[in-house]
Amino acid sequence: MEWMCKSFDALGSPLLYRILAARNAVFVVEQQCPYQDIDGRDPHCLHLVAQMHDASDVPQIAAYLRLLPPGLAYDEASIGRVITAASHRGTGLGRELLTRAIAIADDAWPSSALRIGAQAHLEAFYGAFGFVKASEPYDEDGIQHIEMLRPPAVR
Repeated sequence: MEWMCKSFDALGSPLLYRILAARNAVFVVEQQCPYQDIDGRDPHCLHLVAQMHDASDVPQIAAYLRLLPPGLAYDEASIGRVITAASHRGTGLGRELLTRAIAIADDAWPSSALRIGAQAHLEAFYGAFGFVKASEPYDEDGIQHIEMLRPPAVR
């Protein structure tokens, strides 16, 4: 597994293309949720990516999320567009992805809490990382979500 965290400008066209294709595969196709994925925020985010090479040595996105700085989507820093490819679910990769993301956010924005708009059925998963429910359930693109908040890192 190859891990990388890059700014938008450092992604390069081939990696950005694979990321957008992976996001489309999960959110639009798999979850049958047509929505505007390209929202203008990506250029301001950090992008955490795990990729593997298949038998043809073509890199495949195994997991991905973006980290948004405070003030971009919420007052707090936030995590969004969290995906684990279907082929890697149930392997612990999602936990590793979130562990790495929290560490990156704590280093980048140590005085900021961390907010996520989580699919409601993942409340316990995110709760295991210190996130607590911060809103009532709401419908986002036909899927129940809740906002969850994790307090700033203690230093």
